[in-house]
Amino acid sequence: MRSPAVWAALALGLALAGCKPPPTDSAVARVSLVTSTKGPSEPIASPDVTGAVWAATGNPLRLVYGIPGKPVLLALECRAPGTPEASLRITRHAPADEGAAALLALIGNGWIGRFPVDATPVAGQSLWQGDVPAAAREWAALKPERESTVTVPGAGLLRLNPSPLPIALVTTCRGNPAPPAAPAVPG
Repeated sequence: MRSPAVWAALALGLALAGCKPPPTDSAVARVSLVTSTKGPSEPIASPDVTGAVWAATGNPLRLVYGIPGKPVLLALECRAPGTPEASLRITRHAPADEGAAALLALIGNGWIGRFPVDATPVAGQSLWQGDVPAAAREWAALKPERESTVTVPGAGLLRLNPSPLPIALVTTCRGNPAPPAAPAVPG
């Protein structure tokens, strides 16, 4: 049997529930049913990277990736090299909706990096860009053993052909000396 206190609490709860009227259509009328006509842009197709290469620029701490003679697809730039604040700015040269934020995925060589990026005005257009600590272990995805990929919402899958340049930039940015070149094989 239940105690009189339990019965009293149950009766009080039922009585109070009866004080509130049931929901009506008038409550719905106060909520806007108009949806915004401005949504995310249409996604772009994954770019064809046949012949794409990593290339040095006039800035020794910046690399670009793309097909020679065509627009850049991705850029990496070291900021504050050799300091505890050292970071790499990654820029995916693909349209980004103003005010948008996302995670850029860098995948390769057994590593997955998820880097925060924002829609950033660059040279009159809005591109995906973010700064990631150079010390982040996930930069190992750029090792030259195999291709890597970069994805960001709406910008397709970007395949990065293997090259020793990106991981050398990461190493330099961290303040570590560049790895020694492999000795020539005796002929």
